[in-house]
Amino acid sequence: MTTTKALSAIPTAARVSRFTYAIRNIVAEAHRVEAAGTRVRYLNIGDPVAFGFETPRHLVEAVTKALRDGHNAYGPSVGISSAREAVAAEYTSRGFPVSADRVLITAGTSEGIELALSALVEDTSEVLVPMPTYPLYTAVLAKMGARAKYYRLDPSREWAPDLEHLGTLVSPATRVLVIIDPNNPTGASYSNGARRALLDFAESHGLVILADEVYGDLGFHGPVDPMGSLDVDAPIISFSSLSKAYLAPGWRTGWMAFGRSPRLDDALAAVKKLADCRLCSALPMQHAVAPALQGDRSHQSAFRQALKARSDLTMSHLSKIRGIECVAPQAAFYAMPRVALPPGRTDEDYVKALLRETGVLCVYGSGFGLPAGDGFFRIVFLAPLDELAEIYDVMARFTERYLSQ
Repeated sequence: MTTTKALSAIPTAARVSRFTYAIRNIVAEAHRVEAAGTRVRYLNIGDPVAFGFETPRHLVEAVTKALRDGHNAYGPSVGISSAREAVAAEYTSRGFPVSADRVLITAGTSEGIELALSALVEDTSEVLVPMPTYPLYTAVLAKMGARAKYYRLDPSREWAPDLEHLGTLVSPATRVLVIIDPNNPTGASYSNGARRALLDFAESHGLVILADEVYGDLGFHGPVDPMGSLDVDAPIISFSSLSKAYLAPGWRTGWMAFGRSPRLDDALAAVKKLADCRLCSALPMQHAVAPALQGDRSHQSAFRQALKARSDLTMSHLSKIRGIECVAPQAAFYAMPRVALPPGRTDEDYVKALLRETGVLCVYGSGFGLPAGDGFFRIVFLAPLDELAEIYDVMARFTERYLSQ
């Protein structure tokens, strides 16, 4: 057999270099800090279970029963009927009429988003995404070769969408408007006026709305109604999952629901075709969807109260740190503070210096599409209150030193 002395590396596809995923990429730096002997406080990933919040017992029992009852084969590519019917009933009860045949069960919301974008977008297409954004969207679009166009969220108006700026971005290539509400990474929840304006904008330009509503049950003052409840005939594809409000992120079980508009029929058929190619999402976990949506939700009230307490503590501490300002979150478990960076420094410089010196791990705002010089960074405030208070005290001392350099 012929061999070469100088073996070259196997080449990888160019598409891989077109995107990054800062939320997890920065963990490599955290591991180096840990290897050097520093304890790392992980405030980078929104996983409630990792911070001690427990998956509701009746959901665990539903999955356990499914496993023991032999539901371990392949399932329907669109999901089991009981789960799809429960999702449809949930949307319908909240003012967005959906039929079960327009619901798919997916491997988390992430898979649903990728299926939708793959069905709707060409490599020459443009998609309007919020800035800051959840980086999954830009990663998927970069992989596809399509173009993300960022519309501003305005921190001076509680991170409301900047509709004037949005209007400057539309072109003949624009296909989709992404709306994340309640919002990751800012913790914002939009007013009905802002939501109606987004619906009107999409309608006037013939755009499909991808409504990322994973945090809809985690508004601090109660659940947030789905976008589709404001216009039942709008071309909306809504996404949610068991990950956040039902405290089961590792189960990777989500859903996507197509509104009743016949304009979505071809998109629905295309998504179902793509779903066939990946066979199905994890079958045993699908058996928890109906119990989640139709059973006991008492954990959600307690969870919302816990999140509000953490948000209040976060705002109280951050407001006392010289050089840091922050818009108060209204939902979920994220805050997006801004530090007044010294000249020539970036958000990544600040976040990495904070990590290396103190072990506190956040995510820099440019990882969510914001300009690196603006000084934004995201905090996940799921840790216990006493630990959060300690972390913010550490952050305050570090920031005072950093800004005085």
